[in-house]
Amino acid sequence: MKESRRSFIRRVAAGVAASATFSPLAIAQAPRFRWRIQSAWDAGTVGYSLFQKFAERVKELTDGQIEIQTFPAGAVVGTFDMFDAVKSGVLDGMHPFTPYWAGRMPVTAFLSSYPMGLDRPDQWETWYYALGGLALARKAFEEQGLFYVGPVQHDYNLIHSKKPIKSFEEFKGVKLRVPGGMIAEIFAAAGAATVLLPGGEVYPALERGVIDAADFVGPAVNYNLGFHQVTKYIIMGPPETPCIHQPVDLADITLNLARWRAVPKNLRERFEAAVHEWSWVHYAGIQKANLEAWPKYRAAGVQIIRLSTVDVRKFRRVAIPIWFKWAKQDKYAREAFSSQLEYMKALGYVTDADLRGLSL
Repeated sequence: MKESRRSFIRRVAAGVAASATFSPLAIAQAPRFRWRIQSAWDAGTVGYSLFQKFAERVKELTDGQIEIQTFPAGAVVGTFDMFDAVKSGVLDGMHPFTPYWAGRMPVTAFLSSYPMGLDRPDQWETWYYALGGLALARKAFEEQGLFYVGPVQHDYNLIHSKKPIKSFEEFKGVKLRVPGGMIAEIFAAAGAATVLLPGGEVYPALERGVIDAADFVGPAVNYNLGFHQVTKYIIMGPPETPCIHQPVDLADITLNLARWRAVPKNLRERFEAAVHEWSWVHYAGIQKANLEAWPKYRAAGVQIIRLSTVDVRKFRRVAIPIWFKWAKQDKYAREAFSSQLEYMKALGYVTDADLRGLSL
């Protein structure tokens, strides 16, 4: 059957378009973006090595159109200065732990786990990607001139201590490093004297006795940082609640909003997909490293102390009113916590009796 002139032209045009799209010349002429992104991970930790692999993956998924120059903690600016550095354009992006900004953006206290709240990675994944959490986070960050690309699954956190802490009551008077915000307030309500330090300053603070104990992250990275050399104890919750304060310590990737908007939509979509993929690759990589770290702690003579279910209930009584206090600090915090509270009720994590006398 003879091909019509119109269909022939259509077929040739499609072929030309396809060859132009995928030709080496077209790829070479495509716009390229080089982003400088600083991490909260210290150099030499498994967290930073995984971040470097993420940069390689982004380059692969974007055909080299987006390249990330990675920096470890403190390489360009101090860890707690990253927010302003990205906002002003000194850095193009950051890979921090989201609650670091709770003092200036109260909603970030609810963008990662908090004491006695949602405590499994799948729950946070559900909240972000099925219950509106991602859209809410992006809306809040855009008001700051930033684009919150997505959460990065990581680990539960440990408390390393120079002295044994065997109960809720024994936190009283302990000089404890925590990530600030709502978590610090809850430990302060338990009697601890809380201190905010970046990860790289925890070891020397423990060594000099400036602090008695420190939360930072999980087993593998904390071992990389040498915490086993300056503390004899790891404090955890009971097996069913291994971490009472940050059981799902989420990091994120956040970019300068103008830099993000300068990128074509198709590349933005690829980058978002890369972050979501890496979130779970990162989580698995950290968990594998944890399995390798635990025997090293035992060999170093570190003792694990587990708090009791009674202690968990005591922390819960202290924590719940503070949840509501933080939720009332701004509209985004209120919206985030409100949806999480409904989720926790559905899971049976909180009851009406727990909430008696409290309201938003």
